[in-house]
Amino acid sequence: MREPILEIQDLSVEVSGRRILNDINLKVYEGEVHVLFGPNGSGKSSLIMAILGFPAYKVVSGKILFKGKDITGLPTDERVKMGIGVAFQNPPAIRGVKLGSVLRRLTPNEEKINDLLRKVKISSSFLERDINLGFSGGEIKKSEVLQVLAQNSDFLIFDEPDSGVDVENLRVLGTVINEALQGRSALIITHLGVILQYINANIAHVLMDGSIVCSGHPTKILGQILNEGYAWCEKCLKVRTLRCEL
Repeated sequence: MREPILEIQDLSVEVSGRRILNDINLKVYEGEVHVLFGPNGSGKSSLIMAILGFPAYKVVSGKILFKGKDITGLPTDERVKMGIGVAFQNPPAIRGVKLGSVLRRLTPNEEKINDLLRKVKISSSFLERDINLGFSGGEIKKSEVLQVLAQNSDFLIFDEPDSGVDVENLRVLGTVINEALQGRSALIITHLGVILQYINANIAHVLMDGSIVCSGHPTKILGQILNEGYAWCEKCLKVRTLRCEL
């Protein structure tokens, strides 16, 4: 019987005493790619922070399991060591820390680094720049993808990979991400859904007001959102339905 690589059970989370996630249930099996849609402020990024175990995101009920182990109480660095990698939407700029130095700490394989550079279509001189300092939107995305792929994690999370990226860079990044996801498990957070032009996903979910209200086939879910907006799922939220199959 297959076991999920990531399982979230009845998870509720607070930040500064305010409930931001409510009874989240999610199972991602080995080799599956899940997509999480949701309007701004719905709790998508908060779910990432909770999975990573950021201290400000207090779990008030439920638990998170990774590779069959309860990681709810583990610190962030232990979760990363177990094989969780994240490409953030808005990573910080770090003056004095070169991108190349970070990549070489993540992998000693110089050939792999050069191969990743070719795939994302940037020169090796990019490695000598301070992380995200003066980077364009596309360069920030490429920097994040380079780091998470060099890390070679078993479970990958991409937070809004299609945000702030032009059409050409989106095609490049989408192709690289899709290739990297072959045989891996992932959770892709997206508001617009345009990244699905390049990534083969198995299941999509919609998060609204801190609850997963709809799940189904990614292209069908996206089609409904494009046609009717997120109001389409409000009926699920109103009747507190956790799953509306398409």
